[in-house]
Amino acid sequence: MIVEIHPENPQPRKIQQAVDVLNKGGVIAYATGSVYGFGADVYNQKAVDKVYRIKQTSPKKHNPFSFLCADLSEISKYAVVSNSVYRMMKRLVPGPYTFILEATRDVPRLCMSKQKTVGIRVPDHPVALAILQELGRPIISTSAKRETDEWPLNDPYDIQETFNEVDMVLDSGLGGVNASTVIAFNSYGEIEVLREGAGPIDDLY
Repeated sequence: MIVEIHPENPQPRKIQQAVDVLNKGGVIAYATGSVYGFGADVYNQKAVDKVYRIKQTSPKKHNPFSFLCADLSEISKYAVVSNSVYRMMKRLVPGPYTFILEATRDVPRLCMSKQKTVGIRVPDHPVALAILQELGRPIISTSAKRETDEWPLNDPYDIQETFNEVDMVLDSGLGGVNASTVIAFNSYGEIEVLREGAGPIDDLY
């Protein structure tokens, strides 16, 4: 099912439709502010497993999915954030940056790496933010592509035709093709760029 939604002022009724799908264990495709992503409730094991099937991969072959939070204060529930890291994140969120941080006990095991870290992002797209606020908890964020594909699809109709297991595609116009920039921090709080993407590197310093 494809649902056209306003990219800047998403209709509450359509956001509720997406939230209903997530609450029932479904998978949505939605704009994140960088690329279109597949989304599922991070606390629903079956829904997360379905995302792995859609991407044609498995937890053994793929790093744990990162997830989206509604704001910076919610990140602190799921990750250990030092003062210096918090100050930097405050400049960059919401935005196209995913932060690799030490996970707290509130993070579902399926979203945690063997190193007990987690990838978290606050999106800068009104549709994604509205979904998070209405749902009241994080959702999975992984590019709308198969594991073997080089680039994610950026046209909602192409996503609908290619990935028929997705329960709902929220069409807010064409998306980007560059995924978020991924940032980690060493024990001294220094930045390490793990993947350069839509988030400008110059803005980190």
